[in-house]
Amino acid sequence: MSQTITIERFLTKSEAWVPVAPDRHYKQITARLWGKGLTLRGEVPGAAIAAPRQFCAKAGQFLISRIDARHGAFGIVPVELDGALVSNDFPCFDIDASTVLPHYFEWYSRTSQFVDLCRRASEGSTNRVRMKEEKFLKMTVPLPSLDEQRRIVQRLDTVAALVAERRRAIEAAERETHALLLKAFQRAIDGAPLRPMSEVAPLVRRPVEIDLDGTYPELGVRSFGKGTFHKPDLSGSEVGNKKLFRINAGDLLFNIVFAWEGAVAVAQPADDGRVGSHRFLSCVPAPDTASVEFLRFYFSTHEGLQKLGEASPGGAGRNRTLGLQKLEDLQVPVPSIERQHWFDRLQTMAREARAIRTSTARDVEALVPAMLHEIFNGKAAAA
Repeated sequence: MSQTITIERFLTKSEAWVPVAPDRHYKQITARLWGKGLTLRGEVPGAAIAAPRQFCAKAGQFLISRIDARHGAFGIVPVELDGALVSNDFPCFDIDASTVLPHYFEWYSRTSQFVDLCRRASEGSTNRVRMKEEKFLKMTVPLPSLDEQRRIVQRLDTVAALVAERRRAIEAAERETHALLLKAFQRAIDGAPLRPMSEVAPLVRRPVEIDLDGTYPELGVRSFGKGTFHKPDLSGSEVGNKKLFRINAGDLLFNIVFAWEGAVAVAQPADDGRVGSHRFLSCVPAPDTASVEFLRFYFSTHEGLQKLGEASPGGAGRNRTLGLQKLEDLQVPVPSIERQHWFDRLQTMAREARAIRTSTARDVEALVPAMLHEIFNGKAAAA
């Protein structure tokens, strides 16, 4: 049978202020949103910390962000963050383990009920909302007996361990699939001649005539081979004198600013007719010479990325730009089209397997939130 108690019955604010020594290095903590816990923000010298003193967090304490408490930014301080410094915006609380098991409270704090409690304990204008400690500590929460807390913790820990094991298995399967694809690709290009992109997949430009009253749906290309994405539509007045180019499904797209870090993708059917600025290059493979998916995979390999890097001179970030002529001159392996199609069939099977794993992963990740809802539903905290 649960009782209802105020949070101040088991949380006591820590006042462990420590002076900041300029010549020492200190760990700092960041609180991730939506109950995802605490993690290392970084290590900095004391000289880089503006305040002369800060709170010293201790392992096992409950730390909460005043600013983002209403967004689930809190957690139990893990052992590896013991002794980290936090500002006054991150109050730390000691937990009375004779009343509430810290691990039980850690699980409870991940529920929507607790996040809602933090939202109700936060006040202020839109840009200055802060959790009020006094109000937070006066909030009430349902609390089962210690024996029931232990049973709940054991149940949730068991499921969480199974979820973590399943997640590791999915990640291992993904790594194995990618390794097999790499081996198959090496087999496909073994002994294949090198030819310039200008012959294999020439650059194609489709200028768009801008109408000031028109709208132009933009397309983006993510780095690290993560495909395309849709940007908000641009109005003709927003485009102004800038040049836009039409993109067709099946184009091999390069974001010239980030090609060196794998911003290469194949335009999908849903991307057909969207536009890109001069920073997006469309290359169209000759059908009897090259497969667009084969070329995309090549530019995801170490060798392909290295060539894109060499063709993108300059410093880091936006100062490294893929040159048009350098792209056209870039040499790529071109085995027979039959061998390329064989490899593309393997890629298709790998994508289908990946889709199944992704669906399974979503189901697995949804299991713990579902259990939290099942266990704690109906026991929401009340002010």
